[in-house]
Amino acid sequence: MSITGSMGLDLVGGGLQVVVATHNAHKVEELARILAPLLPGVELLPYDGPEPVEDGESFEANALIKARAAHAHTGLPALADDSGIEVDALGGAPGIHSARYAGTRDDRDNLELLLANLGSSADRAAQFVCAAAWVDADGELAVRGEWKGEIADAPRGEGGFGYDPIFVPHDGGGRASAELSPEEKDALSHRRIAFTALAERIQAG
Repeated sequence: MSITGSMGLDLVGGGLQVVVATHNAHKVEELARILAPLLPGVELLPYDGPEPVEDGESFEANALIKARAAHAHTGLPALADDSGIEVDALGGAPGIHSARYAGTRDDRDNLELLLANLGSSADRAAQFVCAAAWVDADGELAVRGEWKGEIADAPRGEGGFGYDPIFVPHDGGGRASAELSPEEKDALSHRRIAFTALAERIQAG
């Protein structure tokens, strides 16, 4: 885990409005479920502003780029995340390029390309990574969370999105992430790890 920045906020019961810097409805729903018990009194709002160019060289850098843009556009405190999957046998690819790995931004195309590139490699080790970022008028903060697992031989399950059908977490009972219920995934995922750490840092100041 890596942390950048320092906050001095107490949000408990604050009734604070916070914009979520994403146009991905799946992420908004997931973050709302995760953050409700962690930051009580905080209302998450959808973001309808322009998408910035994500030209950072790390998950943390790209998460902060998005959060800064949303804060600048709305004037509200902003949350953002940048996430993806790193596969050991592929040198950490697709990494920060996970969403556009196949060039189509289509989830199925991305995971099929990953499986093709990995082939029959015996090394299936991988991790989902999430960098969670917060930006407001007083400063900014970025925290990284990692969810360890393996890449399956073929897609499994109907839930989740992105690479969930081919990621088998070590703590998932042998099931792919797409085979977990939303509640199970929320309790284990890289977003849970990253945003829990972020919320703790925000609360602690």
